[in-house]
Amino acid sequence: MDFITNFVWHDGRLFGIDWTIWKIIGWLGNAVFFSRFLVQWYATEKRKQVVVPQAFWWLSLAGSLTLLCYSLHKRDSVFIFAYAFTWIPYIRSLMIHRRHKAAHSDCTGCGQKIPPQSNYCPNCGVKVA
Repeated sequence: MDFITNFVWHDGRLFGIDWTIWKIIGWLGNAVFFSRFLVQWYATEKRKQVVVPQAFWWLSLAGSLTLLCYSLHKRDSVFIFAYAFTWIPYIRSLMIHRRHKAAHSDCTGCGQKIPPQSNYCPNCGVKVA
């Protein structure tokens, strides 16, 4: 039991870490960035096909920007470069998702959303004009 206690609370610090606001920001960034994989995994398992939901891109953006802030504070050039440009594909993916969602139209037969360039409604089979 002493091993667990010493691991959790070592030298008067939680996990032996000197917790500062920047350390908390860094760990928060890691947690948000990691959570995107859980979201993607859940969505894929639910549909039984590979899915990258919009939440994945939002968590990617939030996590990478948080980690960029932390790395700038630490002035670590390797860490800064690792997150300096990751936001570009995340924002682009969000833009594509928004455009694709806006391109859907409503079916006149059942009222459900129809994917762009569809000839027939996938829900009820009505021919799209």
